[in-house]
Amino acid sequence: MSLTVNISKQGRRFVAYSPALDISTSGKDEVEAKKRFEELVAIFFEELKETGTTDDVLTELGWHKGQPTTPKSTVSEWMPPHTTQVEVRVPAFA
Repeated sequence: MSLTVNISKQGRRFVAYSPALDISTSGKDEVEAKKRFEELVAIFFEELKETGTTDDVLTELGWHKGQPTTPKSTVSEWMPPHTTQVEVRVPAFA
């Protein structure tokens, strides 16, 4: 599955954050931030599985179960919440 990850520079670090999972990490550059985020997501889902809290946590984060993605599968798969990015005008301060 694909997730939207926002990467922004904050001070000397680049922060990778996903609203769909409400987790973040950082790196010295965008490449490292992305790599560390991918590692963090793997650990996050591993912990959910080990603790048996996948359904509770993902439901709380707004995820829902969708149709199986392969014809032979009968198991519903988790789908991240749908998000829309919009631009908002804000006042400029001098």
